Amino acid sequence: MKFLVVDDKASVRSAMVDILAGLGFKDVTEAADGGDAWFKLKAEFEGVMPEKFDLVISDMEMPEMSGLDLLKAVRGDKSLKDTPFIMVTSINTKDTILAIMKLGIKAYIIKPFTMESVAAKLVQAGFLKKKD
Repeated sequence: MKFLVVDDKASVRSAMVDILAGLGFKDVTEAADGGDAWFKLKAEFEGVMPEKFDLVISDMEMPEMSGLDLLKAVRGDKSLKDTPFIMVTSINTKDTILAIMKLGIKAYIIKPFTMESVAAKLVQAGFLKKKD
């Protein structure tokens, strides 16, 4: 599986990549913000990148193009609209969670995250099998 991890903080991207590697997911591309992610998502359909992304894990709060704007752009694009998406946020309010869930995300991860919390959300989203 090929994942795209989007966050404006390199340390957060690195932490997520390390967690994903620890869970067995080694094919991970990083994007520094929503605009960078949008370019990488669109480039794959224009022949620049040979593989499509199986999952986008994006921070919600970023400058330039937020994760919410990225999600709306993905859902509004006919070639990308079905791309699975997990949103990462530090805003843990009912209204925020309901708003992003309505846009068709697979799960959301609350910051700060741990390997266990990321694993649980990947199980919820169907990308990881639950350990017995």
